[in-house]
Amino acid sequence: MNIKAQIPNMFTMLNLFSGCVALVFVAEFNFELAFYFVCLGIFFDFFDGFFARKFDVAGPLGVQLDSLADMVTSGVVPGFVMFQMIKKYNSIGFEDYLPFLGFIITLGACYRLAKFNIDTRQSDSFIGLPTPANALFITSLPLVFKNYTNNSIVELLHNEWFLLMITFISAYIMNAEIPLFSLKIKNFSVAKYKFQLFFLLFSVLLLVFLQILAVPLIIISYVLLSVVNNLISKESK
Repeated sequence: MNIKAQIPNMFTMLNLFSGCVALVFVAEFNFELAFYFVCLGIFFDFFDGFFARKFDVAGPLGVQLDSLADMVTSGVVPGFVMFQMIKKYNSIGFEDYLPFLGFIITLGACYRLAKFNIDTRQSDSFIGLPTPANALFITSLPLVFKNYTNNSIVELLHNEWFLLMITFISAYIMNAEIPLFSLKIKNFSVAKYKFQLFFLLFSVLLLVFLQILAVPLIIISYVLLSVVNNLISKESK
């Protein structure tokens, strides 16, 4: 057995394990630990691809394992988080049925992952929001609500209509034909990677000053900056 070939798969399994643990914490309404385990899973997800490229052992098995692990960590977990949030803040009735709409996020993630596996356009950039970014956005929301309870704007967001709107937007934005710039910097060039460098600096500043509130703002900024980048690219052509 080629040990090097199995190292990326080991990281993929750790991603899957992190997602399974996150599901347990979501079931217990422990959204904070669930968020941390999603972050840990995404960390492992990054390194399975990193080592696959470094050791030149990328193959179809790794691709399938990666998607299956992402389906749990970045698909089932955020859908379950939304289920629990709608259940918690639901005030319009249909208590037994309405929360299940949160799993529309899971359906959107599943479709996005399947599309990614057969889309040759996404080797160096993304089309539609990647499922890990969407998972970070969704799983950070309960922590934002918890840590900013005295904020009148956040208080307005504690309702099922807002959560349902986010659910449908989330499923759509993962599969929308919106090119998003890649964060992979292959060679340092300020001119070539100005958007990436600006975004990374902006993200660090947000995390320093806003902490958990920075997470959804970073994801939203990523999409908006990509749209701006696309418009600038079209005009330059």
